[in-house]
Formats: sequence, structure tokens, C-alpha cells
Amino acid sequence: MKILLLVCSVFLQAQDDVARGKKLYEGFCSLCHGQTGTGGKGPSLAQPTLARAPDDPRLIQVIQQGIQGTEMPGFWQLTDHEAGQVAAYVRSLGRTAVEVLPGDPARGRALYEGKGGCTGCHIIRGAGSSLGPELSEIGARRSSPYLRESLVKPGAAVPENFKVVTVVTTGGRTVRGMRVNEDTFSIQLRDAGGRFHSFRKSELSKIDRENNASLMPSYESKFTPAELDDLIAYLASLRGAS
Repeated sequence: MKILLLVCSVFLQAQDDVARGKKLYEGFCSLCHGQTGTGGKGPSLAQPTLARAPDDPRLIQVIQQGIQGTEMPGFWQLTDHEAGQVAAYVRSLGRTAVEVLPGDPARGRALYEGKGGCTGCHIIRGAGSSLGPELSEIGARRSSPYLRESLVKPGAAVPENFKVVTVVTTGGRTVRGMRVNEDTFSIQLRDAGGRFHSFRKSELSKIDRENNASLMPSYESKFTPAELDDLIAYLASLRGAS
């Protein structure tokens, strides 16, 4: 009973820290990083891993000291405990709640690596191909409804870095792929085979930006409902190193 009470006390304290951290975040951080951490003047914080703050001690240091050479200031007026509370809230922004799902993650992994052919486009913990988004932490970043929609209607919510564009050259050549980079004078695409193409816009007769399209095929007819449940359970289990 004492152990149970101790566990409950620690849990409630952690919840209190996140709640207090949210209030501090809204006062000190939301102006640049957005009310829910999705970014603005500053980068998005709603992701499991932050490049400049891979762990809690580094995140607290960034909060208190800022980042030299950038617009990120240090909030020296926060105590160590308060900075820790802000860090706890920031960490919570990048993690979806663990869900109880009907599928079997082990069977889902087998489908991912076999019937689905997913390793040809996605990387998990260093294994696979980088044509599509990296999935090692997808379960921490996306809910199961989002994962299901991505599998059956991949064009419904395409990440910005994977937008599909079709170009036609003045010579009549057509290339369709994901936009890798674009400026006033040129555009670079990566096609479904992973090949890169670079064009000067003066050489193109048409640029068609397909807002509701994806190079990823729909798996609605390829998998049974039970298999979709298994694959979603596997993807939801991918929550990074933690």
C-alpha cells in the first residue's frame, strides 16, 4: 500500500509540474513557439526529439541560457525547478498518449516488413529507405486515427516536405515527384524511384502542385481490416528510444 501511495504521489507531482510548466510556457515561450508549441517565429516544439535539446538537462539549459547566435534568449529569471517544469510541459507537447488498440504489433511488424513493402520507402531505427517520412517515433507524434487515414487515404494529410508536383518541360517531358526544394528560378523533385530531378523554371511549360496527392499508395484494398489494425498497432508502438 505504501508503494502504491508513493507511485500515486509521484504521478500527481509530475502532473502538477506539467500544469505549472504550461502556465510558465504561455507567459515566456508561446509568443515565439506558438500556444501549443507548433511554431511561429521560433521552431515547432511539438515533436518527440528536439535537435538542440535531446535530453532534459540540455533542454533546461537552453531554457535558462538560450542559444548563442540565435534569437532564442535565456530566461535567467526562472529557477531550476521552474525551468524543469517548463521542460516537462515542452516534452509533453511532442508525445501522444499511449492508446489501447485492437491490433497485434508483432503481426503488424511482419506486415510492415513483408506484405506491405513499407521498408522500401520508410526508415525505422536506421533500417529501410528514405523516400518517405522516417517512422522511428511516429507513434509518439501521431494518433491512431491519423495513422489509419495515412494508410487508407495517404493524400488527405501530406507532410509539407512530401508535397507532390508534376512538371512538364517545354520539350514535352513529364516528371512527377515530391518537391525537394524550390526557389524563384528553379525546382527540384524526387520521383517514386528515388531519383532526383532539377529544372530551371524557364524550361518548364507547366508546374502542377497536387495538394491532395501522395506518392504513397492506399492500403485500404491491400490489407484486410484486421491487418490494418495490426499495422496501426505496430506503428503506434514506435515511440523512439524511450
